[in-house]
Amino acid sequence: MNSPLFPCAGARALHAPTRREFVYGLGTSLGSVALTSLLAAEARSPLAPKPQQVPARAKNCIFLMMEGGPSHIDCFDPKPALEKLHLKEFVREGAMKSAMESGKRYYVRSPFKFAQHGQSGAWMSEPWQHLAKVADELCFYRGCQVDSVNHPTAMYQMNCGNRFGGDPALGAWVSYGLGSVNQDLPGFVVLPEISYPQGGSANWGNGYLPADFQGTPLRPKGSPVLDLQPPPGISPQHQRANLDLLTQLNQKHVNNHPWHDELKARMNNYELAFRMQMQVPEVIDLEKEDAATKTMYGMGQDATDAFGRKCLLARKLVEKGVRFVQLYAGTWDSHDYIERAHGNLIRQVDQPIAALIADLKQRGLLEDTLIVWCGEFGRTPDNGVRGGTQYGRDHNPKAMTMWFAGGGVKAGHTIGATDDRGMEAIEEVHHVRDVHVTLLRLLGLDDNKLTFYHAGRFKQLSQFGGQVIDKLIA
Repeated sequence: MNSPLFPCAGARALHAPTRREFVYGLGTSLGSVALTSLLAAEARSPLAPKPQQVPARAKNCIFLMMEGGPSHIDCFDPKPALEKLHLKEFVREGAMKSAMESGKRYYVRSPFKFAQHGQSGAWMSEPWQHLAKVADELCFYRGCQVDSVNHPTAMYQMNCGNRFGGDPALGAWVSYGLGSVNQDLPGFVVLPEISYPQGGSANWGNGYLPADFQGTPLRPKGSPVLDLQPPPGISPQHQRANLDLLTQLNQKHVNNHPWHDELKARMNNYELAFRMQMQVPEVIDLEKEDAATKTMYGMGQDATDAFGRKCLLARKLVEKGVRFVQLYAGTWDSHDYIERAHGNLIRQVDQPIAALIADLKQRGLLEDTLIVWCGEFGRTPDNGVRGGTQYGRDHNPKAMTMWFAGGGVKAGHTIGATDDRGMEAIEEVHHVRDVHVTLLRLLGLDDNKLTFYHAGRFKQLSQFGGQVIDKLIA
């Protein structure tokens, strides 16, 4: 499809009156009839609300994707052994080594000092000044491994479970499994950079699931949604009449071609876009937030304004009932100048992320909102010799750190470990499919039950099953 879809989203107890509440509040027979019609329409929707398959605390997810591969060695997994090995050269060979991994190498120590924070004693490098203040809300996991050393395929695997693209994104699976009770906002929203991540919009696609479940990207500059307001002279009544006529024509085509689910999704898209004209302007208007909140998120500061706005918008979207929100922060691919590159990147996201966690907690939303922080892989303790020693790092699919907060995770714990150089996970080691299965479980979904029949078999996010990492769950 050429146009973005606007699937529905879950609602929460504390919110502004919904359409159905407004209609019901009319207190007339007309209101009752309208409500009955609305409930019937929602029950037929592919995004009708569904109960959790297993008991779980989390009802929503905010996924913080650090595209490019953040270095665990320079963020959350200190390796003192690299101090003695710094700039020591060696040659790595092997039939399974890529050109990036092979040849003449040298070890690189971290340019950052580390300290432990909170009662949990969580390790963080010195640039993480704000996240350190909420250390006890975090559950660090050091045992994840992926299969690819290349960015696009690793991104697809982290987001969709399949290195080769074309499969549904995690947010699409969550929307498919839990549905929505909010008919006025998308259920799966993506906040990308101006430049899309490697692999493009397939990172939040619906794959073989019905088109209703794909993610809706909001633009990082200008109006997040183009053409949100009708042109001058076009009234809501005029739009409604046009949509009703278009629906009649499309419905005839659907009746003759019932297998074309893309057309059904496009029809739902038009309807939701019409309703979003009432809800979205309020949600995306961050200027109405009080000054203390904007300052807390780092708005108005050069380094933190862009990601701070994303984090604040994510909080507002979840507060309004959006089921899954994914935020992107790019350019973590630090092959050179790790101190300057990672130092700047951390400072851009540190304050906004810490503010998001604190803000959700003070509003009583953290316990049922799962937050995930990760990249597509980690980085190596060494680098290739490419015309000089610039103290960077290469890609590492065998060791990485991710962390979780809220939503029933084991806060204040560090699970798993890597070897003394940070090259490979050695404790509580799990493939990323097990992480996906665990995330679904935290949201009340069972990977073995959350299936979709396609191409002759029932498919699932994990591809062929996975293991829940029980140590991550409180």
